[in-house]
Amino acid sequence: MTSPTDVLAAVPYLVGFHPNASLIVVGLARGQAKMVARWSLPFPPGTLDAMSLMFDRKGITEIVVVGYGPGDLVTPAVDEARRLAARHGVHVGEALRAHEGRYWSYICDLTTCCPAEGTPYDLTTSQIAAEATVRGLVALPNREALERTLAPVTGPVRMAMRRATAEAIADFQRRIMSATDLTEFAEQFIAEALSRVRSALEIHSAGGRLTDTEAAKLGLDLAIMRVRDEAWTLMDDSHALLWKDLTRRLEPRFTPPAASLLAMASWRSGNSVQATIALERALTTDPSYSMANLLMHALQNLLSPTLLQDRLPTPAELDETMGTVSAQWLLPLINLLDEEDDLPPLLE
Repeated sequence: MTSPTDVLAAVPYLVGFHPNASLIVVGLARGQAKMVARWSLPFPPGTLDAMSLMFDRKGITEIVVVGYGPGDLVTPAVDEARRLAARHGVHVGEALRAHEGRYWSYICDLTTCCPAEGTPYDLTTSQIAAEATVRGLVALPNREALERTLAPVTGPVRMAMRRATAEAIADFQRRIMSATDLTEFAEQFIAEALSRVRSALEIHSAGGRLTDTEAAKLGLDLAIMRVRDEAWTLMDDSHALLWKDLTRRLEPRFTPPAASLLAMASWRSGNSVQATIALERALTTDPSYSMANLLMHALQNLLSPTLLQDRLPTPAELDETMGTVSAQWLLPLINLLDEEDDLPPLLE
């Protein structure tokens, strides 16, 4: 990135969409980007403090700051970023404000190259967009477009999933009502659920996709914490496709576990924007969902996914920690079955 236009051309590919009312900070070490963080504007004082640990952890020596929006919105945020960098001895290589096709530099005060009315820019004149496209990077028009990639499916696909979910619920209720020993039933059901998790991962790893029946059953399974945590302990970046598919296909009340697993897989691979949107989906459905709240806290504080990844237990350690299977393990699922989903029209 050798010019302000290059910087402005690169940012949408670094965050996945063309920002609006946002502050972007790119952290560099030895000329290479080591971190990219985005905040919606405006934000309260102290919001950027989480970058302090990131500077040290990533060895950041220089930052590039870009704010999108009018001056009264962007300038306070840029000033806060510059003050934080100064306190940590981090050089600010460039600080820009972009708005309505023009940019202003907070670093340059020469009217010959940085006029008061701003400098027009054309992103198509930069090689950044071409290189990003060749490397498979995508920049959607805005954050809302990215949110739509995780939106619930509609139309015939939703109708089919509703039927499959109703059948999966009826089958579970029939089995539990006919069980003579609830503990024995719980042991059998959870063993089957753990097997379904592993099978789903294998199917997607081989390039396949779950049927509606398989997806609906897995949606019920993941409501059980021990089953969800099995998927977490086996987490791999490639699993994001499975959890994204389930986040979109499952009935809303069953989405928090899948959306949280998608967030973890996305975060591990460096896609923090998708991780955040997935967590917003989970917390909109269930604001108290603990896994989603834990991951959202980590993202908002710019923590590294290795902090959790290195502490994940193995399936055997989960068994040892959680102890013997009991019928109480099924209560989160049983409680969900009494709820109804508030869905948009089927043929929207």
